[in-house]
Amino acid sequence: MKKEYITLTQNERMILQSYIPVVQGLGQYLGEGYEVILHNLESLEHSVMQIVNGHHSGRKIGAPITDLALGMLSQIENSKDHSAISYFNRRQDGVILKSTTIPIPGEGNRIIGMICINFYTNIPLSTVIQQMIPEDLNSLQSFPHTTETFTENVDDLIETALADVKDQILNDTSISTNNKNKEIVTALYKKGIFNLKDSVIKVAGRLNISKNTVYMHIRNLKNELPE
Repeated sequence: MKKEYITLTQNERMILQSYIPVVQGLGQYLGEGYEVILHNLESLEHSVMQIVNGHHSGRKIGAPITDLALGMLSQIENSKDHSAISYFNRRQDGVILKSTTIPIPGEGNRIIGMICINFYTNIPLSTVIQQMIPEDLNSLQSFPHTTETFTENVDDLIETALADVKDQILNDTSISTNNKNKEIVTALYKKGIFNLKDSVIKVAGRLNISKNTVYMHIRNLKNELPE
């Protein structure tokens, strides 16, 4: 019979479940050199709820919490703000790890789980670098307009997105003049711009068309595009 460290509520179990794709995503993004673990503190004997690159430590889902993780948990619980902790440690064979322990709060701000990230420094630097850049740099030419816009406010985000889309469509000779505005609205819709507050009004004003025209294009797109 397993011994419970704490008893989680149904809501807290759902909170921890929601972190599973976060752990999977982190592992995919960071690459081979990083082990990412989600701990459920309800049972310390079987705390590993999700793990990526567990071959580094030999752990799988259902494995127990480690002594070091227990020490980090105690340190975090004794702190006032429950901040994450970063530190260096060693595996049994002497390999140095750079680690981070991130607490997951539940109801009443009690700690119900942890995300632990371990970087294994014995991974060749060439492998780390290779995972941080595209295998084929020429493939980036297939996405000449794939950029991410960083702005200080939503208005600038809308303006930047609109300027980028207008530049592409107005210079595209294959699109007739009568369809330019429709194609601009379509491109902005696909970018998700119309999920932003007042974006329809702002786009309509910049294109010198009515907001009803923009809404009409959006309604047509919702009917045409798959969910």
